[in-house]
Amino acid sequence: MSLNFAIVSRRLTGNWFLRCVFAFAALFLAGQTSPAAGTNATVPPSTSSTPALTNLVANTNPPPAPAAEPVAALTLNDTNELNAAAMADSGRIGELRSTLEDARHLRLMRQPATAEPILVGLLSGSPEIIQQSALLELALVAQDENNPIRAEQIYAQFVGRWPNDKRAPEIFLHQGQLFRQMGLNSLAFAKFYSVMTAALSIKNDQLVYYQKLVLDAQKEIAETHYQSGHFTEAADFFSRLLKENNPDLNRAEIQFRLIRSLQASGNQTETAAQAADFLNRFTDSPNQPEVRFCLALALKELGRNSESLQQVLALLKEEKVRAKDHPEVWAYWQQRTGNEIANQLYREGDYPKALDIYLSLEQLDRAAAWQLPLRYQIGMTYEKLLQPQMAMQSYSNIVSRQADLGTNSTPGLKAMVDMASWRINFLQWQSKADNVNKALAMPSEGAVENRSPEKTASKKAEPSTTAMP
Repeated sequence: MSLNFAIVSRRLTGNWFLRCVFAFAALFLAGQTSPAAGTNATVPPSTSSTPALTNLVANTNPPPAPAAEPVAALTLNDTNELNAAAMADSGRIGELRSTLEDARHLRLMRQPATAEPILVGLLSGSPEIIQQSALLELALVAQDENNPIRAEQIYAQFVGRWPNDKRAPEIFLHQGQLFRQMGLNSLAFAKFYSVMTAALSIKNDQLVYYQKLVLDAQKEIAETHYQSGHFTEAADFFSRLLKENNPDLNRAEIQFRLIRSLQASGNQTETAAQAADFLNRFTDSPNQPEVRFCLALALKELGRNSESLQQVLALLKEEKVRAKDHPEVWAYWQQRTGNEIANQLYREGDYPKALDIYLSLEQLDRAAAWQLPLRYQIGMTYEKLLQPQMAMQSYSNIVSRQADLGTNSTPGLKAMVDMASWRINFLQWQSKADNVNKALAMPSEGAVENRSPEKTASKKAEPSTTAMP
């Protein structure tokens, strides 16, 4: 089958069958590589292991994910080879190179459907150097379209036809990422280790480039362990990376990943140590709020409640200047951290500390969707602290804001208003009942004390009525 036909054939009616065969073959190979491969796709658990409370503060929504950028081209480009080919045949190569650049520009401008037919056309009758570049661009188009199976097919076809190409190690890296995306983690590991194997036969003029590739492969191995649910192994690999002296290493990002892995593995002592070091070392990192959340949670699990409370309050009081670059991220972690730690303290009966956090959370957002559940939780905490008047004030605040909900409010918020109203009525009834009980108890006790001496004296003063004989 020709190169051109292999690419164009996806448009034929039998393309779906080809994809199915590839997927099943990949799954079979994954099973042969490791019997436990099926467990590698386990989704790592959320850092929130707290069971829901009946009167839980409103759930926070994670910050929106940024729009995906087009996949970056290979680091080791083909500029020098194209220049050499253009010198040999300036007219034809120059024209084909211009067409290739147009297709690449269209892909980067998020127009993959327009770029694809241009790249497919370059695969027919073009010099080998043009075919190579067009094929790699076509793989990137498939990645941009979130079609990992087709992208993997194209990369495999490239390596099969040009196994000694200097870009092969970087292609292995892309293949590993694609296999991981498809949940085939055993095959992903094999490709990442292939990057390091290929680097053994490097040339001195590309030493820096291959060193960076090996570093990237090590990071991908650690990340794959994390996504597979193997948190202890992930922490071990991230720890090894931090010992590297490579200037290209993003130490803040690696230590952040290490902290997440340590917490997911249950190593709270090391989590607290690494998180505290991160906060002191990388004061401007956008991951500061999540790291402080991990630190507060780890301290709470270690029974160091006062220190955990200090971390929560420090996060809630962070200056707005620090949060201006990523306000939605800071808001999410402030709300989630305060919410989870306060709820844990509430469940454990540490109501004063829980109340401190709830009152601080009140300042984060004035929207009714956040304020009403929070005020209800504050009211419940005041009840636990035997302060019914303060509790009724919190519930009354909820009822007074019923008009703010509008017609599009959720059933949960409407139910919150009804529950607050019921709690007010209950507390009022309870207060009246207590007063009545006290009023009934006080006269009864006084009457006994006042009447007893009088009855005794009257009995002594009464003359005897016994008949004389």
